[in-house]
Amino acid sequence: MAPLLVLALCACSTLPDKGPLPAESALGIGHATALDNIVGAAERENPDRSGLRLVSHGPEALAVRVHTAELAERSIDVQTYIWNPDLTGLFLAHTLLEAAQGGVRVRLLLDDFDARAKNYALAALDRHPNISVRLFNPVAARQGALPLIGEWITDGRRLNRRMHNKIWIVDNRIAIGGGRNLGNEYFGASDGPNFVDLDLAMVGPVVRQASVSFDDYWNAGASYPVSLLNPEAISEHSLQDLRRRLAEAAMEAWTSEYASAVRGNNAVQRLVQGDWTLEWTNNYRFVSDDPDKVSRRPSPEISNVLAALLPVLDAAEDSIKLISPYFVPGSEGTDRLVDYAGQIGHVGILTNSLASNDVVAVHGGYSKYRADLLRGGVQLWELKPVPGVDASWFGSSGASLHTKALTVDGQQLFVGSYNLDPRSTSLNTEQGVLVRSEILSAEFEDLFAAQTSGHHAWEVTLDDDGLRWSDGSERFERDPQASAGKRFMAWLTRWLPVERQL
Repeated sequence: MAPLLVLALCACSTLPDKGPLPAESALGIGHATALDNIVGAAERENPDRSGLRLVSHGPEALAVRVHTAELAERSIDVQTYIWNPDLTGLFLAHTLLEAAQGGVRVRLLLDDFDARAKNYALAALDRHPNISVRLFNPVAARQGALPLIGEWITDGRRLNRRMHNKIWIVDNRIAIGGGRNLGNEYFGASDGPNFVDLDLAMVGPVVRQASVSFDDYWNAGASYPVSLLNPEAISEHSLQDLRRRLAEAAMEAWTSEYASAVRGNNAVQRLVQGDWTLEWTNNYRFVSDDPDKVSRRPSPEISNVLAALLPVLDAAEDSIKLISPYFVPGSEGTDRLVDYAGQIGHVGILTNSLASNDVVAVHGGYSKYRADLLRGGVQLWELKPVPGVDASWFGSSGASLHTKALTVDGQQLFVGSYNLDPRSTSLNTEQGVLVRSEILSAEFEDLFAAQTSGHHAWEVTLDDDGLRWSDGSERFERDPQASAGKRFMAWLTRWLPVERQL
């Protein structure tokens, strides 16, 4: 029996030959759509500059996506790591389907680590003549647990490489991207814990840079049309069934208590009226990893995002403030951060505490370097947990902190999908925006100050007796509010040879 099971596991499917697909590009900007009129006028007043805005409020982040999709007349391009089939995720799908019904070209590019579970819904969307769905680095076996296990056994090295990018681009005129996936907890709509997250809304030439990156991923060798992976699931019946279910979900969403927060936050209309502040600058850069990164030998040298950030960090003269929910600096990163602290005097980092971290293994990897960072002058804060967060060794559906951003000298800001950990650096693909702006940097530093206050975080210090945690009113001698089971899992991870996977 055992040999038969092994054969069943290992007899996994193989990806279809997709042949030479014709290259597709983002549609160029025009002058006739509503967004052309709204954004084009602002661009003409700010030649060669891009307008950017930090979006930290969940309902506003959803509102930008919803209202821009409703205004779309040419194209919508969406790239994401996770798309949850919940209140906000289904409503966004409904909005995109309605846009396609109105003649808008919609391209959806999802990482298959999460998408396989939504295989039939995605295939149904692909049936619409104006919607194309592609999956990045997909699993060949589209259903069943045993084929999936077998494929991981025989091809796990490839499947371990994921696309972590997130961007939403409408009419090639406006985009929003950063740390947020698509789902309730990313927009403050979850009845349980919600993520502390951050996006950048963008207009101007930086949007076209984002479109170039999207096209690179859309046309990459690792991107497969869902129509090749699961052709039998693509039918008019499945599309009509999905349309009905999404309409019902949209009705439920619009009658929910959360919907009033979105309806009252028409960010695009506020842009028209001139009260949605954008910071205009000609010093910006949309940076993304090469999609072929997932097929190259893992190493820090293949990270375009890290290559863009290091010169900025190396040139720091006054301060570095960094938020990374999954923070595993490694020996080299720890030495570099300690060097920065010695040179400039202020390096502050906010990450998840053991109690708030939804991936305990990551905390185990980080905790190995905590004392060395503190001894070297780096300041550490750990976010307090949101009540009800569940955690596991490898991950769960909820966490407290999800922002990935940093500022240098109060002058330069980075917001993106990149965590300061080995997985973001060497395994996954990532992206973000690097911008020089005192105003945006100051806004981020205000967020940093609020989130590192005693109300939200513990400051971690080191004395002769070891690590200490304090919020100004209470002091702890071990990871606060963490269960014995979580402490054991984190301790065990410190000694397991898994750091390169974290």
